Amino acid sequence: MNRLKDIFTFTEDFPLIFTQANFWIFFAVVYFVFSLVYDKKRIRNIYLFAVSLFFYYKTSGMFVLLLIFSTLVDYFIGKNIYRSKVQAWRKVLVTLSVIINLTTLCYFKYAYFFTDSFNYIFHTNYEVVNWLAQWSNGFTTVNYFTVEKIILPVGISFFTFQTISYSVDIYRNKVKPLDSILDFGFYVSFFPQLVAGPIVRAESFVPQISAPTVITKDDFNKGTFMILKGLVKKMIFADFIAMHFLDRVFDTPDMFSGFANIMAMIGYSLQIYGDFSGYTDIAIGLALLMGFELPVNFNSPYKAINAGDFWRRWHISLSTWLRDYLYIPLGGNRKGSTATYIILGIILTGVILAFKSPVMFFVIPFLVMAAIIGANRSEKVKNHINTNINVMLTMLIGGLWHGASWKFVIWGGLNGLGIVTYKFWRKVSPWENKTGIMVHAWKILITFLFITFTRIYFRGESMTHISKFYKQVTNNMDWANAWNVLVAYKSVFFVMLVGYITHWLPQVTKERIEHWYGVSPLPVKVAVVAVVGVLCYQAFSTDFQPFIYFQF
Repeated sequence: MNRLKDIFTFTEDFPLIFTQANFWIFFAVVYFVFSLVYDKKRIRNIYLFAVSLFFYYKTSGMFVLLLIFSTLVDYFIGKNIYRSKVQAWRKVLVTLSVIINLTTLCYFKYAYFFTDSFNYIFHTNYEVVNWLAQWSNGFTTVNYFTVEKIILPVGISFFTFQTISYSVDIYRNKVKPLDSILDFGFYVSFFPQLVAGPIVRAESFVPQISAPTVITKDDFNKGTFMILKGLVKKMIFADFIAMHFLDRVFDTPDMFSGFANIMAMIGYSLQIYGDFSGYTDIAIGLALLMGFELPVNFNSPYKAINAGDFWRRWHISLSTWLRDYLYIPLGGNRKGSTATYIILGIILTGVILAFKSPVMFFVIPFLVMAAIIGANRSEKVKNHINTNINVMLTMLIGGLWHGASWKFVIWGGLNGLGIVTYKFWRKVSPWENKTGIMVHAWKILITFLFITFTRIYFRGESMTHISKFYKQVTNNMDWANAWNVLVAYKSVFFVMLVGYITHWLPQVTKERIEHWYGVSPLPVKVAVVAVVGVLCYQAFSTDFQPFIYFQF
């Protein structure tokens, strides 16, 4: 009875999460009812919308009202964009959708970031006030929202980008608006991918909402396989190594040697992949069991041979969203736009004011003038400059999407520099067109190390923690005790080794394993489920381990 109470009431410390038994009890109940209504499209959609709202309520409490607000706004704006025959009015409406969504996102996610940055630059002392919570609480006798600080609703970045894509796709005539607001609510809130993606495009998911449910044997096999794979990634390759090694090092990097810090960074690359890829694998599997197809979000990212290739393989739904809704509108690889130069001007002005350095005051304007002169002398140079500016702006904004902190902006900028640098390097590299296995492995290694060690700005709790990491690596590698570290945490490093080996297996081998599972008899599938269950249970911790991307 207490278990059911936990499942069907909101508890901030125990949301419904894929790695907990409560979620699977919840899903079993949901799936049983779904089996009774799946062949009635309208009832199916209404039912899954209601279930998804409840799921988000379990995750974020009364912030479910924010999800409903976003649904209402973009449903009616989308309708009016489609009905309007006046292009100027259509542009006003789609702009309104973007402004409302981004303003809401910025209020919850970036209020402290912008306020702190403004205070630092202009020596002011403004404080963030949660006016929205105060206003909302005024309508009731119960204070549902905390007014002392602005709390980030789980998954707001994901469903905000989805609702923006809906309005923009209607504006671009890629999709027609849904007739029912309940169907649109289902698109926005579909619970498997609601809080951590993958980001679902309207043009790919909306047609599925109007289609009858078809769940083939292959869908069921692939769905269960994806769920099992996702649980292994999350609970073993992510949570186990985090609890038993990574968190200890990152909490106090100055208490561990430089070697231990480096091994922690290598482990973190596996953790964040296992955590996020594990979530999306489970989300894709759950959706398949209900007859819906979600986009692939990862494609063996640590097989990438350069930074650009990595971002074509990592968090694909975000990378392609940024490409189609930011990079290309900025001008892509063709030209710069007015928005390009406005955003660039704001960033450069902010850098000059933040550093308060006479050197920056002269260097940045000098670089800008040099770029302008070069662009005026050659159309080819102009295209190169505009393309690289657009790449950098996209990556900087992508970094900021991940977190309201300058360390995320730095992380995004470093990845942008990696992409731009490789574009020039490949033109002079003597190894670029070589196809030998050693050359290919070398490219993978260099890319992996670049991605791994720029992630210190992603994982470090603060710039102070990051500086401690660099200090230990540069001044205290302590090679003499490296073997002792490996022995002391041998189980962690064994799991890391297995994790990377499975990641770097050839794709054809992975497909054969999935095919074997699909064609195996039912008793074998049950045995596989039992083995995975035992392994995950052995790695399970009673400590709550949220998915990393819940914070975004």
